[in-house]
Amino acid sequence: NAVIGRYKLSVQSTLSGASSPASLGTFVLLFNPWSSGDDVFMPNKAECEEYVLEEFGIIFAGNKNRISSFGWNFGQFQGDILNICLSMLDRSLNYRQDPATDVSHRNDPKYLGRVLSAMVNANDDQGVLLGNWSGNYEGGKSPSSWTGSGEILQNWKKSGFKPVRYGQCWVFAAVLTTVLRCLGIPTRTITNFSSAHDADGNLRVDEFYDASGNHLDRAADSIWNFHVWNESWFSRSDLGPSYSGWQVLDATPQEESGGIYQCGPASRNAIKEGDVDLDYDCPFVFAEVNADCMYWNYDPTTGKKTLIFSKSTTIGQFISTKAVGRDDRVDITNDYKYEEGSRKERDIFKKARKKLGLEDKFDPTAPTPQETDQKPDISGKFKVAGLLEVGKDLNIILVLENLQSDAKTVHVNMTAWSTVYTRRPIHEIWKDSISVTLSPKEEKQFPIKIPYTEYQQQLTTDNTIQVTALCHVEGGIQVLVQRDITLDNPAIDIQVLGEAKVNKEVDVEVIFTNPIEMEVTDCVLQVEGNDLLRGILEIDVPPLKASEKSSIKFKLIPFETGPKHLLVNFSCDKFADIKAFKMVNV
Repeated sequence: NAVIGRYKLSVQSTLSGASSPASLGTFVLLFNPWSSGDDVFMPNKAECEEYVLEEFGIIFAGNKNRISSFGWNFGQFQGDILNICLSMLDRSLNYRQDPATDVSHRNDPKYLGRVLSAMVNANDDQGVLLGNWSGNYEGGKSPSSWTGSGEILQNWKKSGFKPVRYGQCWVFAAVLTTVLRCLGIPTRTITNFSSAHDADGNLRVDEFYDASGNHLDRAADSIWNFHVWNESWFSRSDLGPSYSGWQVLDATPQEESGGIYQCGPASRNAIKEGDVDLDYDCPFVFAEVNADCMYWNYDPTTGKKTLIFSKSTTIGQFISTKAVGRDDRVDITNDYKYEEGSRKERDIFKKARKKLGLEDKFDPTAPTPQETDQKPDISGKFKVAGLLEVGKDLNIILVLENLQSDAKTVHVNMTAWSTVYTRRPIHEIWKDSISVTLSPKEEKQFPIKIPYTEYQQQLTTDNTIQVTALCHVEGGIQVLVQRDITLDNPAIDIQVLGEAKVNKEVDVEVIFTNPIEMEVTDCVLQVEGNDLLRGILEIDVPPLKASEKSSIKFKLIPFETGPKHLLVNFSCDKFADIKAFKMVNV
């Protein structure tokens, strides 16, 4: 339980009554998850290997209908990273305000986890990364272009500790993983799909749509396609043994906690059991995986809002992390909550509401009498037809079904917007409206085609499009149909030509074929990989004509044996950040 950090070591020798101290140098003390007395002790050795020693990771993204993944180079043992992590501690607000007290707490992983969750974002303390969710990343690097933490931490130090531009949730989480693993605290990244950002702490997120079906960017609350945070493993002497184990930390600046942008550690067991009164930030994390959703129709002229519908099973799906020792996805949703729709899950939700003093307030899951009387007359959904790829036309089908035994007339207003992964609308791509009559119990399909030429200019680097249909049923209540679509980037292929041996040159070929009917320009390939090359290799690639194949060759000289990971990121004017990785056995 000693304080971690840099120690001076000297020896005192006494010769005929005169003593002289001699300095032997310095050493750095870290947390030790292999030692049973340590707060971060992790009994499973394979987990220690993965969560402390592994420098490569896989982060999950996309959306709940289509989970994607990409590699990340944590690089916690690369040159200078340890020094940067230690200097991060000395730049925190706590250290600046009271150095002696701050240092005396550096034996406590829950204290350091909280401090570092604040230091990884630039808010409040000139920390490592500046967040940007605007869709416009001028003046910095787009968040999706990073492939590892090393470049970010090095840039922060090189610039005299000015915040690096720009980060989004997975970048904050990946950098925090690097820092905590570097200090010996077992840590992993977690992706939550359909993640709630509950700004007002009522365990409910509100979304607003206008009469045309446009998703209005007016609520502080939001539902992100996915959100990435961290879990770190340590004991909770402050809460008791049943709350030890995995603890949630979140470095993405979403809401203030104790006056600054930091989040956690929140015990994962406390989240599952609805013990939202325990330290730290349990209500926010509980809402991320459990909040109920309310969809409203909002009239900007009158300010009147009408509830369209509410849903309690949307939020917190397919909670994912990388498997130990393998590149697979593991679903840990059941570690965060009891099964959706089960009695136990609703009981825990009520318990949490009660602990937060919300039980007397409006319960979003209990409909008002006027809503109970009126059930929707129709149901609707968007189906995907064909491939979801950047460069291809987007084909979707709106399916409407009359649930009643008399005919219904429906006026449908449809929109498609490009969004960032937080589902914040950026550009309108397309809109249309139709009026249809549905015979009793009839189902009708309406194909929609959005050509590539129409969405190409508007797409963000997240390749996400939100389609919405607001259906006004004559004499009935409105029905909202929506779907978030993530388009896949084209593939890129990595080949290692020959055997990789220490200190011997080996050729690598990266192959990309331009899949679209127009030239792509400003092509750049970025390559990184611990122990395979030093720093980041950047290669400018000549423009590619329609359907042209590009072969990019470069040499590596590996300097360590073992399984290593090569990460590549290819960008051009039409495609942002096509990522791939390859395991190279040296």
